[in-house]
Amino acid sequence: MHTRLAATSAVAAAMAVASLTMVSAAGQAPAAAKKATPPAKTGKTYALPRTPWGDPDLQGVYTNNDESGIPIERPSQFEGKRLEDVSESELEQLRSQREDQRVAVAPNLGGIPGTNPVHWFENFGAKNSRAWLLVDPPDGRIPPTTQEARSRLPVRGGSSFGGGPFNSHQDFSLYDRCITRGIPGSMMPAIYGNAYQFVQGPGWVGIRYEMIHETRVIPLDGRSHVGKGIKLDMGDPRAHWDGDTLVVETTNFTRRSTYQNTNPETFRLIERFKPVDANTVEWSVTLNDPATWTRPWTYAMNLVKGGPAQQPFEYACHEGNYAVRNMLSAARKAERDAAAK
Repeated sequence: MHTRLAATSAVAAAMAVASLTMVSAAGQAPAAAKKATPPAKTGKTYALPRTPWGDPDLQGVYTNNDESGIPIERPSQFEGKRLEDVSESELEQLRSQREDQRVAVAPNLGGIPGTNPVHWFENFGAKNSRAWLLVDPPDGRIPPTTQEARSRLPVRGGSSFGGGPFNSHQDFSLYDRCITRGIPGSMMPAIYGNAYQFVQGPGWVGIRYEMIHETRVIPLDGRSHVGKGIKLDMGDPRAHWDGDTLVVETTNFTRRSTYQNTNPETFRLIERFKPVDANTVEWSVTLNDPATWTRPWTYAMNLVKGGPAQQPFEYACHEGNYAVRNMLSAARKAERDAAAK
């Protein structure tokens, strides 16, 4: 699909600026961010519904549109401050600043002003739930990398549209090639496609991702992970319930899709889906790789049920995806032109 192809360029740029671009799905001009009132603290514990077989019921379609534009690490203006100590007035000021940035940047994403139809953008007016995402370490900073990680060769295919060099399809990222955003990349908000559908059955949970259109079917029956010789782009997940919180541990990543050039042999990803109220689940992820970071670290965001997305839209990324072919062709033409001179 041509629109999906052209949007990929904008998506890659948006991810690089912490998803600064958002527009109403209805194609209207962006409006000023509205004030968001945090859930009232009643002191009561939310009673999660149960499935017919007795598991906590997380089923439904969620979005993290409102978490667009939140940096992972603590912004410099909050140096020395804890995440929980950021006041509502400070958070509201941040929302306003981030909205101004989104409105300013959106028209030029993709390199050619005015080429991005507004219906591609779904998250103008994002009502961020927090000032930054990282919750551990408490200083809001990603831990230092190890010497081994610093000397590790980068994975081929890190280039995105507009980068280069483009000598092969393998020089493009898996995201650009419509293969995968990986984990936790698939949970990060972008300019569109931020719907997540949870389905459940006895002994398993399924999570369907709108962007790239992947689905993880996660066993809950206590089985062990697959053998070390089996590697998967989204890893091999196993889950259990900790009270009403769904805990998912994933291993067996491929080298090509592992997060931030981690070591797939030692990388473990622990996700927690914690119900907050009838419409909100807090998703947190712990990244644990002693070969890459000096200690594990965790960040979190909210998934909210409802809104315009009643189910994930079809993500026909490969339909009419001529971008890789055309960019390789353009690179060869540039080489011929240079040789002719």
